Amino acid sequence: MEILNVLTEQLGITDDQAKGGLGAIFQMVKGKLGDENFGKVAEAVPGMDELLGAAPETGGLGGAIGGIASALGGGAEKLGGLAGLVGGFEGLGLDSGMVGKFIPIIISFVQSRGGDAAGNLLENVFE
Repeated sequence: MEILNVLTEQLGITDDQAKGGLGAIFQMVKGKLGDENFGKVAEAVPGMDELLGAAPETGGLGGAIGGIASALGGGAEKLGGLAGLVGGFEGLGLDSGMVGKFIPIIISFVQSRGGDAAGNLLENVFE
């Protein structure tokens, strides 16, 4: 998968870490966008089902923070989604700062493959 190559080269991580991180992020995105809009994003990423299946279980402190922030609503809901990824990333041997490094790479990839509409949908999830 081309997006895995981009992540491994730019971030110096393994294929399994890239796949798991992508899966975790795309699972969160799918939950935020719903099936129809997520389908537009998924069209730009070959192997999406495999990536979603590779997502690690989230939990631990990151998952707890995510749940609390989501319960607060508003802007905290987006923070909650990102914080919820931390536990999954830690399970992959990636520190919490890697979440922020994945996001611009993913947005750029989706935008280049799926056009502005797909890229904008994804950007809105992370604003």
